[in-house]
Amino acid sequence: MKPRKADPARFAVTPSEGIALQKELKGLVRKHWDGRPIRHIAATDVHFPARSSARAAVVIVSYPVLEVVETAVHEGPVTYPYIPGLLSFREIPPLLMAWQKLKIAPDLLLCDGQGIAHPRGFGLASHLGLVLGLPSIGCAKSPLFGSFDEPGPLKGGRAPIRDGSNRTIGTVLRTRDGVNPIFVSVGHLIDLRTAVRIVLSCTTRFRIPDPLRAAHRLAGGNL
Repeated sequence: MKPRKADPARFAVTPSEGIALQKELKGLVRKHWDGRPIRHIAATDVHFPARSSARAAVVIVSYPVLEVVETAVHEGPVTYPYIPGLLSFREIPPLLMAWQKLKIAPDLLLCDGQGIAHPRGFGLASHLGLVLGLPSIGCAKSPLFGSFDEPGPLKGGRAPIRDGSNRTIGTVLRTRDGVNPIFVSVGHLIDLRTAVRIVLSCTTRFRIPDPLRAAHRLAGGNL
């Protein structure tokens, strides 16, 4: 019997199958930026108002103005349990249902989660970017994997996130003077320097980038 080919859109997996799939799909992630013009950015978030239900939201903003131009929501049952490190299998299916409702095709994704700063180098932002074939950036409120020093106290202060082999897998980024940093990593089809630049350009008054704040509110989460 031939081994099953790794399919980024395969979500009905056991935890052990999910881990194996992440390890395979990691090799498909591309950490380069092709310089494409960015006219629209999509931000995604998923809220779980009850244990058995999910509300997935996608917000599209114009860039660099950051005006909301389209939104989409999908509410439905949760089909995968909460397992740290395997959140993409829980969150991407409802996000794809919301994505199908969009009319505008965005040029880039901002995801509320990790990219390659993940124990297996394949977090939500990498997985969703690979499924959709779009550049994606992981933008998390807390760290999941790796070691880092505290960045400088002013907006734009940054420090590398490193794995056990001392390779840089992300950036701890201060997006507002004197507030807790966020954790930025490559998802897919982008380099880290470009990812940090875009995240900063999307962050105006608050700690969290404006598009992700809008997606979080639409999904029903508290800020």
